[in-house]
Amino acid sequence: MDAAGDELADRIRALLSADVEIEERRMFGTRAFLDDGRILLGARPGGILLVRVDDESGATLLTRPGVARAVMGSRTMSSGWLDVVPGVIEDDDELMFWLDVARESTGSAEATPETD
Repeated sequence: MDAAGDELADRIRALLSADVEIEERRMFGTRAFLDDGRILLGARPGGILLVRVDDESGATLLTRPGVARAVMGSRTMSSGWLDVVPGVIEDDDELMFWLDVARESTGSAEATPETD
């Protein structure tokens, strides 16, 4: 992992710090954040955010600037795996938007306690 990926992982970790159910694992060159064994987000080299969503949501989110289907190795993934460029997630509000999208898509939003 490079410095930009490490910095993104630190930001994700800080936003998820209150959620004890989240597990962090190094997978496929990415620092992945999992809920109940399912990837929610990943910090990739270059500060690219990997986001796991359902295919229907992914198809809609692909129309947003700075969002593309994730590429892993030589394989372009389905619309359920998105890469978000660093310029889109410069502030924590934008990063939190993507975290919320991932949680809603995987159904883990229901288990997430609300915070003020």
